[in-house]
Formats: sequence, structure tokens, C-alpha cells
Amino acid sequence: MDEIAALVDRAEIVDVVTAVFDTVDAKNWPVCLELFDDEVDADFSSLNGGGPARISAEALVDGWRTGLHARKQSFHSVSNFAVTVDGAEAHVTTKGYSYNLLDAALGGGMFEVWGVYRLGLVRQAEGWKVTALAFHAWHSRGDEAVRTHRLED
Repeated sequence: MDEIAALVDRAEIVDVVTAVFDTVDAKNWPVCLELFDDEVDADFSSLNGGGPARISAEALVDGWRTGLHARKQSFHSVSNFAVTVDGAEAHVTTKGYSYNLLDAALGGGMFEVWGVYRLGLVRQAEGWKVTALAFHAWHSRGDEAVRTHRLED
């Protein structure tokens, strides 16, 4: 692969990774869903317990839609991208910070967490798609009930 193509791949991959977090914070669920392959290897066990799981992209985004509902603000920041590309596959490691802020009428409060995201991507005809997403929390603080808050149906 020539140097220009490698730089273009890297830029496109970083744009997809950044878009995942931007669309989550904007609660733009349809666009968020488009960033993922049909199935995703997900691992949020450092926050939720359990272990890694292969789930549909729809289930992943629906979980975020429920957990990051309209009355909970979120902010995600990612940096220090380490990108490796091997043909049609890519792996990204990036430092991450996130906070959740609950609407005052629901009790308010904030939860924040620092850690590392690891993502896998695959090149498809329409561009790079996320196939794996793991978060490894280093440190958190705040009200855990804010992070887990769901609106009643």
C-alpha cells in the first residue's frame, strides 16, 4: 500500500471512530447504527461485569438509546489514536473519557469514567465499519446510579 493510501485509510478510520462517539452524544441513533457492521464483538465488562459478547449492532445501539435517554446528557472524548491496518481490517486503540449527567428533575448527579477503547473495523464497499468495541475502564467517579439510570416505560 502506498503512503498516501495508508494516510487516507487512517484518516477515514479515525473519522469513523470519532463519529461513533459524536453520534452517541448527539443521540443520532440511525447514523450511529450505520457506523457498525451487522454483528459486533462488544465488551463493556469493566463497567457492567459479565464478559464479551457478540451482539447485533441494533442491540448495541438500542442499549445506548435506552441508557443514554433524552433526559441524560453524555459527553465522550477520545484521543491518542493508535491505528493499525492490515488489508481490509483495522484495529484502533484510543484513550477515552466520558461523563453522564442526569436531568435535575430526575435527581441530577454525574458519573464519569476514564479508560481505553479498543475497536476493530473492516473495510466494506460503503466504507469502514466497526466490528468490535471494547472499553477498559481505568478510573471512575461519581454516582453509579446516573450511569445505570433508565427511564420507566
